[in-house]
Amino acid sequence: MYKIQANASGTRSIEVSDEHLETIKKYALLRNLIDSNGIIDEPVVEKLRLNVRSILESQETIDKSLMDLCLDVIYNTNMKAIGLHHLVLLFIDWEKKNHPENEDEENHETPTMQEA
Repeated sequence: MYKIQANASGTRSIEVSDEHLETIKKYALLRNLIDSNGIIDEPVVEKLRLNVRSILESQETIDKSLMDLCLDVIYNTNMKAIGLHHLVLLFIDWEKKNHPENEDEENHETPTMQEA
């Protein structure tokens, strides 16, 4: 179990489990979430919530792990932009430690042909 800071003063936190992180990975919830400016603000939090809601509505049967993630983390009353920022950092660190093979795939650059 991990704790992420949910506000600037550090008085609020959200508990995140390995199962939550696996669900984020399974549904690629953080992929293409943040705009090119790299800023995580309240509209980004709302975008994540809308994306998850769309996934839930499109499923024939409800995925318990996705519902748990929603209830415990994404729709947590303490989840704000700073909490999402810390969730993203936690996910990146967790992904590097638990799935190092994916890091190689993501960082692998395809050589480009250059004209002579």
